[in-house]
Amino acid sequence: MKLLEWTGERIIPKQMKPTNGMLLEHIARYYFAAPYVRGRVLDIACGTGYGSHMTAKERKREVTEIVAVDNDEETLRYASREYHHQKVTYVQGDATDPELPERLSQFDTILSFETIEHLKDDRMFIDNLYRMLKPGGVLVLSSPFGRGRGMPTSEPFHVHQLTPEQFEELFTGFAEVDIYYQRGVTFEKPRDGIRYFIGVAVCRK
Repeated sequence: MKLLEWTGERIIPKQMKPTNGMLLEHIARYYFAAPYVRGRVLDIACGTGYGSHMTAKERKREVTEIVAVDNDEETLRYASREYHHQKVTYVQGDATDPELPERLSQFDTILSFETIEHLKDDRMFIDNLYRMLKPGGVLVLSSPFGRGRGMPTSEPFHVHQLTPEQFEELFTGFAEVDIYYQRGVTFEKPRDGIRYFIGVAVCRK
């Protein structure tokens, strides 16, 4: 059985120690989002599929279907093999493809974790997500913070990392927006004297 190559970017739980901090942070995001998940669900940039599988099991009564999208064919083959679930369909697609909303239709819930920092056109991405979200639907999206749009980053796979202010500005078109900050496996509103590296937006259309 061929294993995926570990690059340091994609989360491959079966090749990581259970105490790995990055793995725990990623798993925590799916647990944080679980109470919002219902109906037809999109997990965009699903990677190896562990989160889609987790969500399908955690919300088995509330979820009708999960469409798990990634741009990498090899990763999707791995996901289909290692994280198969009857409610999850793995689909290859580009998150910024303007035809993606027409291709996939609309969803009650959209999950997007650690995706937007990989995309040059983050506004096109948000526009796609908005178009794919049903009225009243919920988007849960996370992103690491950094020096800002167009500025270099020390992460080799990241195009840029938005500032907290730029992150919040992305969601002005939504009816309701709640911003949380992730610190390890916890999510909270900002506290004085604490520096946060990851933002999580919960948006209702």
